[in-house]
Amino acid sequence: MDLLQNDWIKQLEEDKNAVVLDVRTQEEIELGVIPNAIHIDIYKGQGFIYEVDKLDKTKNYYVYCKAGGRSAQACAVMNQLGFENTYNLVGGFSQWQGEVVLIE
Repeated sequence: MDLLQNDWIKQLEEDKNAVVLDVRTQEEIELGVIPNAIHIDIYKGQGFIYEVDKLDKTKNYYVYCKAGGRSAQACAVMNQLGFENTYNLVGGFSQWQGEVVLIE
C-alpha cells in the first residue's frame, strides 16, 4: 500500500509491530537512514528475495528507497512472498522530512 509521508509517519508511530526497511544501495544509505531501519538492497536481485523471505512475516513493513519506485517493487515482491502488510513511502528518502541518522 502506498502512503504519503505524513500518513506513513503517523501509522509507523502508532504501530507496535512495525519494521522499517530501507531497500536502497550501500552508497545511498551512506547519506543517512530513517532511524531503526534495516537495510536490504533490492538490487541484489535473488539475494534480496532470499534475505527478505527470512524476515518475520507477522510484522508490518514500512519500506522506502530514494524516490518510491524500488520500494513499491519491494512491497510487491514481499506480498508475493506472503507478507500481508507492506507500506511504501511515496516520494521516498529524497522527500523525507523526518529524522535521519548517519550509519557508521
